[in-house]
Amino acid sequence: MPAEKSIYRLPVLSEETLDPRQRALFDSIRSGPRSKASLGGPFGVYMHSPEFGELAQQLGAFCRYKTSLKPRLSEFAILVTARHWRAQYEWHAHAPIAETVGVLPGTISDLKEGRVPTGAPEDEQALYAFILELYEAKRVTDRTYDRVRKLLGDAGMVDLIGILGYYALVSMTLDVFRVPLPTDVELPFAEPN
Repeated sequence: MPAEKSIYRLPVLSEETLDPRQRALFDSIRSGPRSKASLGGPFGVYMHSPEFGELAQQLGAFCRYKTSLKPRLSEFAILVTARHWRAQYEWHAHAPIAETVGVLPGTISDLKEGRVPTGAPEDEQALYAFILELYEAKRVTDRTYDRVRKLLGDAGMVDLIGILGYYALVSMTLDVFRVPLPTDVELPFAEPN
């Protein structure tokens, strides 16, 4: 049975309509730490290109669960990226996780509103300056790099760039395909006109 076309730019799929390649991808996503994953968020998009989806979800599982960064710093970086892209779904999914792993509510509020999180711990402020400089200048100065490298080490720097790159991919995916939030959720960011 063909999937119904949605206003969200891709046909809406359900578990019952997945073809064998899509089913294999969904099973792969659920075989790891995302055992309760649904077809929401980027996963529903990935189903439309299962080979790409498999590679992306493997990278995502690493970036979310296995990097050398503390979960607090990882989730902080994800929120800065979600804010940069105004990725509604990404923010909705990760803001509660960030608070659970120790990102302060005031910091989350500052990020959401586009303010510098001046009340954040020093390590988060260093990451914020790094990420902002990277996103705005497309480069980072030696001073900015060295400040974060002292906190994360060489492997952590590579992991941080992986997190930023992966969640930029997710943010673009969610934004371009207009992946919806649950119907009872208010949009975290104003949509562009």
